[in-house]
Amino acid sequence: MKKKKKLNWFNLILHLFFILLSACFVLPLLLVISASFTSESWLNAGNGLSLLPREFTTNAYAAVFKNGERMIRAYGVTMLQALLGTVSGCIVAGMAAYALSRSSFRFRKPVTIIIFFTMLFSAGMIPTYIIYAKYYGISNSFWIYILPGITGGAWYTMVFRTFFKSLPESLFESAHLDGASELTIFRKIVLPLSTPVFASVGFMTLVGKWNNYTTSMIYIRDENLYTLQYLLQRMMEEANFLKGLSQSVMGNVTMSTASLASETLKYAMCVVAAGPMLLIFPFFQKYFSQGLTIGAVKG
Repeated sequence: MKKKKKLNWFNLILHLFFILLSACFVLPLLLVISASFTSESWLNAGNGLSLLPREFTTNAYAAVFKNGERMIRAYGVTMLQALLGTVSGCIVAGMAAYALSRSSFRFRKPVTIIIFFTMLFSAGMIPTYIIYAKYYGISNSFWIYILPGITGGAWYTMVFRTFFKSLPESLFESAHLDGASELTIFRKIVLPLSTPVFASVGFMTLVGKWNNYTTSMIYIRDENLYTLQYLLQRMMEEANFLKGLSQSVMGNVTMSTASLASETLKYAMCVVAAGPMLLIFPFFQKYFSQGLTIGAVKG
């Protein structure tokens, strides 16, 4: 007689839970994309959001890309500073973490304490601005996006350090016996074995760099150096200002608000800003969970 498989209620409930949890993240994204193609009049009428666009229109995207040169320039600045900042931050933080993970490094404990101290306290915005703008002179220049974060950050350094400590010490000892230098060991042994942690930290750094708009808001005055996020924020503020102005009565003339797509513009900007990261994430997903999990468990 064939044995009937018993229904595993725990696995069934667990799968349903994660399906519902995934829907909580996917549905809002689909609603935002749908709303970006919905007409302004439909949204302003209080009809709510729908998974399918109502009164399909691309006016919001036309408004976003009305000045294509500004958008392309902002995309270029954002991509360049995100890539350079991510690569330099991962390399510097990785090299520092490698030294701190080695038992032969005499000053690893005091240096670790100093790095950890920076995670708890910061100088504040005003002293930081004075240092970058007055002493370093990198305000209103492209280097303000790169140099302040070139060390990668204390927390990421600790993540690298935890992961590197899980690597066998015998690998480094045998490489030393073969005459390899520390830089050669880091480049030819540590880097190939640390792909998961570098990919996961690199993706988190890339997302942080991509979504950064405060640096442009505080330090940048040249519009050619605006990042995408800050440019979209400025465009949103301009649209809201024009909409508020159009709703005011100027004598006997009331300006029309039909052509000012402020609501759909918000959703279109969300898609434009988050789109590249959504396309990149699937390539990092495997390493993203693996790198943090291995480093946390074995550390």
